[in-house]
Amino acid sequence: MSSRYKKLKIFTGNANVGLAEEIAQYLGVPVGDAKSTRFCDGEINIRINESVRGAYVFIIQPTCAPINENLMELLIMIDAVRRASARRITAVLPYYGYARQDRKTRARDPITAKLVANILVASGARRVLCMDLHAGQIQGFFDIPVDHLPGVPILAEYILQIGLENVVVVSPDLGGVTRARDLAERIGATIAIIDKRRPEPNVAEVSSIIGAIQGKNVIMVDDIIDTAGTITKGAEALKQWGANDIYVACTHPVLSGPAVQRLKEAPIKEVIVTNTIPIPKEKMLDKIKVLSVAPLLGEAIIRIHEDLSVSKLFD
Repeated sequence: MSSRYKKLKIFTGNANVGLAEEIAQYLGVPVGDAKSTRFCDGEINIRINESVRGAYVFIIQPTCAPINENLMELLIMIDAVRRASARRITAVLPYYGYARQDRKTRARDPITAKLVANILVASGARRVLCMDLHAGQIQGFFDIPVDHLPGVPILAEYILQIGLENVVVVSPDLGGVTRARDLAERIGATIAIIDKRRPEPNVAEVSSIIGAIQGKNVIMVDDIIDTAGTITKGAEALKQWGANDIYVACTHPVLSGPAVQRLKEAPIKEVIVTNTIPIPKEKMLDKIKVLSVAPLLGEAIIRIHEDLSVSKLFD
């Protein structure tokens, strides 16, 4: 281990061990010796098998499915290293679960994204590192520093490598226009917008398409693919309106419920995602391309550890 990172320690729960190992390899440090097991009644038991006294600890744990298990595992691990006298604990959440519950839309709705932020702080986290929060204002839910990394630069780099021509970047809804514009500027493309409505949760209906897409190669970009209803219905509408090849790009492949079957049957040439959430083998399709966020997260961890600017990564 480099003496430069002697006091830096990487730990992980069970949510995305592969990503944690990639980040540790990028940093040139081992993954910390910790074990997460279950008691007979289902309670989580965390054992930290090495000293963390005075260390700068980074715990890598996306709160993806099973979300409550992974969240609780993270909280207990934070508490364990805090009680073991770690100097500073950074919770690294490549995917922040409950982010879509960020505001009240009806009477008596909870704001669960804020609740999770409160619990993370109460458990002992002193900094949070995350990627592509569903809503940027979630950063303000924390009373500790938050470093928020965008996923668009990673997606843009790959899209430039495959050399698409005559491209338009499409936002699947009005809320994603900023993300679509960012990607379009990075790859030198125009943008279009799908105007949709949601009659009920996880159900989307396309009303119209704003912008020129006929005869163009389309890249539809979003932060999350959950049930894939928005993406697949958008792809079908784009085909009907004369689009050529359709690509989909997103940071977080949640892929719940009928998502895989919908993507398989949709008129989509390639689905470009990152490994913030691990994709089980049974959900992998030939058309899914997974990009690694490990170098970006690793570089951000170095900058946090050395008290350097994280935003300089994107200047």
